[in-house]
Amino acid sequence: MLWEQLEAILPEVEKPARYTGNEINAVRKNLDSVDVSVVLAFPDVYEIGTSYLGFQILYDIINRLPGAQAERVFAPWPDMESKMRDNNIPLFGLETKRPLAAFDIVGFTLQYELGYTNILNMLNLADIPIWTRERTGLPFIIAGGPGAYNPEPLSGFVDAFVLGEGEELIAEVIELVRQAKSSDWSREQTLVRLAAIGGIYVPEFYHPQFDQAGAYIGTIPINDLVPSRPRKRIVNDFAEFPLPENVIVPLVQPVHDRTSIEICRGCARGCRFCQAGMIYRPVRERNSNLLARQGQQLLAKTGSGELSLSSLSSADYTEIEELISRFMKPGISVALPSLRVDSYSVNLAKLTGAQRKSGLTLAPEAGTQRLRNVINKNVTEDDILTAVKSAFSNGWTTVKLYFMIGLPTETRDDVLGIAALVAKIQTLYREAGGAKGRLRINLGVSTFVPKPHTPFQWEPLLEKEEVEYRQDLLRKQLPAKNIKIQTTGWEESFLEATLARGDRRLANAIFTAWQLGCRFDAWREHFRPDLWEQAFMSNGLNPRKLVCNRMPLAQKLPWDHIDSGIRKQFLAREAERAEAAEQTADCTFFDCHGCGICTAYSLKPWSRGERTCD
Repeated sequence: MLWEQLEAILPEVEKPARYTGNEINAVRKNLDSVDVSVVLAFPDVYEIGTSYLGFQILYDIINRLPGAQAERVFAPWPDMESKMRDNNIPLFGLETKRPLAAFDIVGFTLQYELGYTNILNMLNLADIPIWTRERTGLPFIIAGGPGAYNPEPLSGFVDAFVLGEGEELIAEVIELVRQAKSSDWSREQTLVRLAAIGGIYVPEFYHPQFDQAGAYIGTIPINDLVPSRPRKRIVNDFAEFPLPENVIVPLVQPVHDRTSIEICRGCARGCRFCQAGMIYRPVRERNSNLLARQGQQLLAKTGSGELSLSSLSSADYTEIEELISRFMKPGISVALPSLRVDSYSVNLAKLTGAQRKSGLTLAPEAGTQRLRNVINKNVTEDDILTAVKSAFSNGWTTVKLYFMIGLPTETRDDVLGIAALVAKIQTLYREAGGAKGRLRINLGVSTFVPKPHTPFQWEPLLEKEEVEYRQDLLRKQLPAKNIKIQTTGWEESFLEATLARGDRRLANAIFTAWQLGCRFDAWREHFRPDLWEQAFMSNGLNPRKLVCNRMPLAQKLPWDHIDSGIRKQFLAREAERAEAAEQTADCTFFDCHGCGICTAYSLKPWSRGERTCD
C-alpha cells in the first residue's frame, strides 16, 4: 500500500532514488524471523548520511545479530516532505517501507547540532510524539554521536543517549528490548534497565538545578538505580574488532564517494579547540592484517575504485606506508582524509595518488606561531612551508588550507598572519618553477565555536561585528583571483554554539523553531536565523549571554554530569596553558599529561615507548 503511494509521488520530487532503497548490499530480512527491529535515522539528506562511516558500521553489526534487523531512514528534502504530508504518507524505513512507528527502536545520529530541528521533523512525519513525556510505548528514541556529549538541549525529545562507542553496546540494548517485549515491562521499567547499561544516559532520571538567578548549578540523579555520572563506552578490543562485512553502495552519489575503513581511533595531539580529539580518546590502532584482508573484501563487494583510510590523523598510524602499499593496485587509489601538516604527509599523499584529484589539503588552523601555540597545534611555519614546497615539487598545483577566525586570544596580527602565510606559499610556487596561472589556493576559514569537553569549552564565541570585521580584513589582504576564500556565516556559528553549550531550557526553543518552519539549518539556502531569534525570544532566552561571554573555570557546565573519561581538571589546566601560549606534547610520543582516559578504563597506555599514566 505504502509503496503504491510512493510510486505516485516519486517522479515529482528531486532525486527520487533517495527514498527507494534496494541498494547493493542493503539487508532485507524475513520479518517473521525478527523480534527486535531498529531503524537508524540520520537527520540530513541521503547523500550526506550514506557517507557517514558510523552509520554503516551499526547497520552491519545489528543485521548480523540473530533476530534483529536494522533499516535506514534519512531526512526527506522539503519537496518530499511536502508530498508526504499532502498524501498522508508516514516516514518509513528504506528496506521494508514500514512506518517508523512500527519499529522497536529509532536510533538517531547526532553528528552536528544544526540537524536538531530535522530530528523533530522526522518524528512528526513518523507520527511519533515529539516529546518523551507524551510517549507511552514503542518505539524508544535513542541518539548517539558527538552531540550526545551535551545531551541536555535534546533531553525532552530523546528517551536515551548512547555515550561513546556503540559497537558492543548496541547488542546489549537490543537484548534488553527483547526481554522488555517478552516480559511485558512498562516503559519506565525498561528505561531504568537501559540506564544501567554502561554508556547509556536516560535524561528523565536526572534533574538539572538552577539558582534563584537562573544560573545552572548542577544535575543530580533522581533514581537510585542509575549512575550519578554516566560514563562513555569504549570498545574493549578495537585492534581486532572486525570491519563491516557489507557496505551499502548508494543510489545517489554521496558527498564522499568512496569506501572507508577506520584504521585507528582517538587522537592525542591535543588541539585545544577539537572536540573529537578529546571525546574519542584513548588512541587505538586496528590490526594491519585485519585491515588489509577485510579492506580488500569491501573493495570487491562495493566495486569502489577508492579506499579511504579513515582516522583523526591517518599519518600517525604506525604501519601506514605498509598498509597503503597493500592496497595499491591498478584501478585502486587510497585516500588519507586527515593529514598532518608536514612533508611526511605530503610524501604519503604522493604514494597514494588519490589526493591529486582534488589537490592537497592541510590544516594550519592559525596564521601565527603564537596562536598555533595557544591552540596547541604543534606545527611550525617551517613545517607548513616545507610541506607545501614538497607538494609543489611533486606536481601539485592546488592546495586547500583550513584556518579558524575567532580563536581565543586572537588579534588583528593573527588574522593578517594568515594572509602573510598565503603570500609565502605563492612565492614558494614561483620558486619551484610552477606553471604560470596554474596555482589555486582554496582557504576554508571557519569561525571558532567552543565545544563541550574541550579546553576551550569556557571560551566565548566572538560577536558578529568582530567576526565579520576579521573576515573582511582577510579578504582585503588576499584579492588575487587564484585565491578562493570560503567563510562560515556568523549566524550559523552562533546557533551551533548555542545548541552545543545549552541546557534543558533550550528544548522549548528548538520545538518552537521547528513549529515556525526551521529545517535543514546546516544548509544555507534553508537556514532561517530570523525564526530562531523569534523562537529564543518567545521562550524568554538570551543565547548571546550564554555563548558570547567567557565563563570562569569554576563554573558548573550543563554537561558536567556526563563522564567523557577526560578529567575536567585536565581541561582547565590546558585552558590555563593556552592563556600562556604553552604547548602540550602528544602523549603517544612523550610523557603522560594526566588527561585521565587510560586510568578511567584501566588501559595500558598506547605509545611508542613503555610508560605509565597518571
